[in-house]
Amino acid sequence: MPVSRLALVRARVSLPLTRRATGFLAGRHRSVLTGHGQDFDDLRHYEPGDDVGDIDWKASARAGEPIIRRFAHESSLTVVLLVDTGRTMTATAAGGEEKSAVADYTAAVTAYLAASRGDRVALLAGDADRFVHRPARVSAGEIEATLRALEATWSADAPPSDLGVLLRRALSTFRRRCLVVLVTDEAQPWTAHERLLKLLAVQHEVLVVTVEDLDPVGSRAAELARERGGIADVTNGWRVPGFLRSRRRVREAVGRALAERRAETEALLSRRRLQALRVASTDEVVPALVDLMRRQRRAR
Repeated sequence: MPVSRLALVRARVSLPLTRRATGFLAGRHRSVLTGHGQDFDDLRHYEPGDDVGDIDWKASARAGEPIIRRFAHESSLTVVLLVDTGRTMTATAAGGEEKSAVADYTAAVTAYLAASRGDRVALLAGDADRFVHRPARVSAGEIEATLRALEATWSADAPPSDLGVLLRRALSTFRRRCLVVLVTDEAQPWTAHERLLKLLAVQHEVLVVTVEDLDPVGSRAAELARERGGIADVTNGWRVPGFLRSRRRVREAVGRALAERRAETEALLSRRRLQALRVASTDEVVPALVDLMRRQRRAR
């Protein structure tokens, strides 16, 4: 029997951190449903990770401590896992894992948080030649099947990525407003994808998660090359010669190229006012979500 992906996430992430990350999803729920989308239920003491927008200041003044308004759900949110499954996703991430492992875990964490709130989870994963679509489901068993369907797509022989095709398919597939979590590698999105991202953001709440590339001439790459007997480009099999890592000018040039590419992507996402995370490993996924929630609160 396959190991439960949701159970693995639950076992790996501490309860306090899970609560704070779930607060992030609560904020997206309100954005998608315009307001709380909930009826007032009662009052309770504030806990770390709760939305400060829910604090009842009059009740807090009377009690001498923060009190928040609790709401009862009227409807559930649909969370769409929009995942790039192209060949480059099997390359090595900055943390040393395969980028596919980081993307897979990001999807599992998002699904786990959604399931804990009773929200629906859908999947649209694809590349230049393939698509996997799982409609929105709320039961744990169906969400497990969705995560297994995504897990089965990763392959070093996969077709190349085509984010444009994936975005167009998402626009035609999901008509009602959803939270779309786009997971791709750090090299994307490009300027060519900007119009599609704009259209997607008009229709849905969008979070972009990019998996950070390993610096091929950095110290981490050197460690992995010694452990694995070398590191090869997944697109053409070319191996980085070890002597290049000892050339300072080469390291500096690669560093500049990576920084410029990141700056271009960040500028694009900023123009479109899209929330974005860049993660280097599975360990960074939940803390990155919590950090994004904190930044959003400070911006209010």
